[in-house]
Amino acid sequence: MLTPDRVVSTTCPYCGVGCNLQLHLRDDFIYRVTSPFDAVVNQGNLCVKGRFGYDYLYHPDRVTTPLIRVTPQQAGRRTQAFDRSEWRAASWDEALDYVADRLVEIYRRDGSHALACYCCAKATNEDNYLLQKLFRALFRTNNVDHCTRLCHAGSVVALQLALGTSAMSNTASEVIHNDCFIVTGSNTTENHPIIALQMKAAVREHGAKLIVIDPRRLELCDYAALWLPLKPGTNVPVFSAMAHVIVAEGLVNRAFIDARTTGYAEFARSLEKFTPAYAEAISGVDRALIVEAARMYATARNGAIYWGMGISQLSHGTASALGLIHLALLTGHIGREGTGLNPLRGQNNVQGASDAGAMPFHYPGYMPVDSEESAVQWERAWRVEPGGLSRQRGLTTTEILAHAHPGGVCALYIMGENPMMTEPNLNVTRQHMEQLEFLVAQDLFINESAAFADVFLPAVSWAEKEGTFTNTDRRVQRVRRAIAPRGQARPDNEIICDLARRIEQRLGREQSAGWDYAGPEAIYREMASVATMFAGITYARIDKTGLQYPVPDGNHSGTPFLFADSFPSGRGRFFPLEYVPVAEEPDEEFPFILTTGRLLEHWHGGTMTRHSQLDALYPEPLVELHEIDAARCGVKTGDAVRVASRRGQVTLRASISPKATPGIVFIPMHFTEAAANLLTIDALDPQAKIPEFKACAVSIQIGDAQELAHPEAMGARGRY
Repeated sequence: MLTPDRVVSTTCPYCGVGCNLQLHLRDDFIYRVTSPFDAVVNQGNLCVKGRFGYDYLYHPDRVTTPLIRVTPQQAGRRTQAFDRSEWRAASWDEALDYVADRLVEIYRRDGSHALACYCCAKATNEDNYLLQKLFRALFRTNNVDHCTRLCHAGSVVALQLALGTSAMSNTASEVIHNDCFIVTGSNTTENHPIIALQMKAAVREHGAKLIVIDPRRLELCDYAALWLPLKPGTNVPVFSAMAHVIVAEGLVNRAFIDARTTGYAEFARSLEKFTPAYAEAISGVDRALIVEAARMYATARNGAIYWGMGISQLSHGTASALGLIHLALLTGHIGREGTGLNPLRGQNNVQGASDAGAMPFHYPGYMPVDSEESAVQWERAWRVEPGGLSRQRGLTTTEILAHAHPGGVCALYIMGENPMMTEPNLNVTRQHMEQLEFLVAQDLFINESAAFADVFLPAVSWAEKEGTFTNTDRRVQRVRRAIAPRGQARPDNEIICDLARRIEQRLGREQSAGWDYAGPEAIYREMASVATMFAGITYARIDKTGLQYPVPDGNHSGTPFLFADSFPSGRGRFFPLEYVPVAEEPDEEFPFILTTGRLLEHWHGGTMTRHSQLDALYPEPLVELHEIDAARCGVKTGDAVRVASRRGQVTLRASISPKATPGIVFIPMHFTEAAANLLTIDALDPQAKIPEFKACAVSIQIGDAQELAHPEAMGARGRY
């Protein structure tokens, strides 16, 4: 076995669990990844991505020099160009001068509303803080968002409405203290594998009762006391029927309700129609299962709820999350260890990016942009003249592209995101991308979105820079540089600061917002100086083990669970709910419901894992369907099938899967050659503005194997 030159401790760049990694290096090459048994988050356990999914760092297709498109594209005629001859290498000075010139030109011509940026849930807290600062302090726009809009925006809005906060209330490992816990809308075994190990241990070793509420028969169902197989988009009737049972049978925690909530009486009256029989008729879940689940959760000593994007990625995602919040408020299963409301965040730093202000409605620390008090504090921190920051809420991720047209958003800066894989209804997304006048991509690879860009700025990976990530249970942890940047690639924070200085010079601002930092910790300290929930976090204090915010001062040891005494809003609030069907129900022409999601072997839009040897573990897209539906369509496993919706179609192979339930099919989101989001609908939750990825109507027909696409058919990958 090789002996390492050194071992570098850092944090995993994949899901929101935030596992500790030990990178073993020899000759500046990572050849092995382990984790110590005393790692507080993962106790030495790693999933396949964390242990093996780092080789994309060395992939020959990585772009390591700035690129400028030879012939600038024009709004309305912008196209995805994959021919290398369309690009030329440039120096950093030339590339950044060009970006600064074009952004300032558009800002002076059209104003702040014409510019927008996508921050990145894979980048560090420091990177995201700087990019939102650049667009707010220099271009005076709140058109700042990232992929939280496409994953847990419904959960965030619901938690803010009901409790006045938006983060996971407890620590994932507290599941071992649960008597009963609900997992809903989450394929935890594949999406958060280490948390799933802890859930299984809670059942096997501690006797906890698990309730799974999900359309698919997931692996966790093997450990569950109950599985409620609801139809996609019927969360509100099922959760409200559980609440109906809890109220009707007197299982409420009246002392908690009286002391810590408001709106109970009106809410209780609103539950009258949500009987278990009514929920069964809509959701397909046996009413007896609903009653049993309600009793099991309500009578537990410590009950908790864990949920994923099967709750939030709906046109009524906010209402779905509120339905879960109501269950906790009714029973008092919140504010104690081993209880709580726990949205499992998808990407490694989606929590941190949100905390750092990468959203159109909030500055760092969830300080509202339309609050005069908040704006004044950030004007002082960034040395912006009084009244200089915009008090108007910005556009969300989905709205930014919808406003991409002359007179709307003309320039877009994308750091590490890939909307041409992650947005719904990709044919329309493509049309919006084509309307942009100027597009900058800052990434590792030319992915499906970067292929539209006028300028490509090569960034470094998590293993080539310093900073912090914040995991799903609010733990801020160190990210450390282990290897030298490849080629001329630079850390995101250095790129942003270099660009900001050039923009500031061109704008002729009398006082600089401050872009000369001693290092990433100085960036974090600036953020924490105003967003005081992070005030007690320093790099020294999180050198070995992270801290869970809020950490209000240097003597505070962090907050493993929230709401012990009160909610940020004062009292938790109940909201009467209505059942609203999904935007597109199945019919004779499109008789199946499509739901989408992630796989154990892959990650998000695929930019990382599809440049890794992990791709060989799951090398092509499959549509999972139930054997009844397969027989109905005359399909066998391995057959080529054409899946179509009212928006597009893809051809891929069929897989008759034990996870599937009749009438519901599943396609993973990672594969550009059969992009699931060519099919999904762009209906939005009116409150959270999150798309309905989890339900749309599709048809399935036998396809031609010659129609099966390959990655190179899209052209974006494998070119550089």
